[in-house]
Amino acid sequence: MRILRAIDELGVLPGSSYLAIGVFDGLHIGHQAVIGRALESSRQFGGNAVVVTFDPHPVRVLRPEKAPRLLTSTRHKAKLIERLGVDALLLLEFTLEFSKTPPDVFVHQLVRAANRLCQICVGREWTFGANRSGSIRLLEELAPKLGFQVASVPPVLVDERVVSSTLIRAAVECGDLESAANYLGRDFTIMGTVAQGRQLGRRLGFPTANLRAHNELFPPNGVYAAKAWFQEKEYGGVVNIGVRPTIESETGERILELHLFDFDQEIYDEDVEVAFLEYLRPEQKFSGVDELRAQIERDAEKARKVCQAGLKYPKRSI
Repeated sequence: MRILRAIDELGVLPGSSYLAIGVFDGLHIGHQAVIGRALESSRQFGGNAVVVTFDPHPVRVLRPEKAPRLLTSTRHKAKLIERLGVDALLLLEFTLEFSKTPPDVFVHQLVRAANRLCQICVGREWTFGANRSGSIRLLEELAPKLGFQVASVPPVLVDERVVSSTLIRAAVECGDLESAANYLGRDFTIMGTVAQGRQLGRRLGFPTANLRAHNELFPPNGVYAAKAWFQEKEYGGVVNIGVRPTIESETGERILELHLFDFDQEIYDEDVEVAFLEYLRPEQKFSGVDELRAQIERDAEKARKVCQAGLKYPKRSI
């Protein structure tokens, strides 16, 4: 997948282009339907399926006090988009100046930049441009004049509820990861970079990877059976999310620690993606490291059984 960072760079793609445009935080099944439409058209008629998205989240620029905690960082989102099989990702920097672009100007820029813009795919309720004044109606007015088609994708419903990033955030925050997985069409995952820790886990016989999470949204504190991917290979494991009250001062910083089963590699500064299979217990404070070690052994044994029994939530599709 090629990554483009300016509209003019669309011209480097040979042939025609089919664009899927949106913020796509979380890349849930509704987002996948929009991108899937562009993929389907590009494969049917020949050309490039291109996802157009924005960094940072527009609300963070326009109304920072109301900015949501993200389900996926830009880096994580790009990885998920790549797994869908698109040809290119156009990642546009969202600034106050960019937000003032009239919607028709934005569309004209896309048409002029692409070698041939055949289709724009968006969610039916999508709005864009200065003051969110652009809509499906404007796209449909411009399409015959500028020579492209419009594909408006209706909302996707699960259990009669419209799937949205807001709905998924609420599910993750309350620990309802099964519902989150249903809305996402994949496990809820956290991607992070492994950082140097105090190596207490190694001394206890359970080496852990401390993840500097790219995500801004965590499930509730506690211990989870987990699976993780390192360099696209899957491993079982056990995760602790919390403030580590037995060994840490009361900083309040939430830390994600991951112990991978049957794994013995140095992976500092490497990216790991983690999914949560089952909640095992709340975080708690122990009398000392001996009691902590005994509990970790029980947690690991229980987590192994969960991993061996099969996945409680859907397998990762992207």
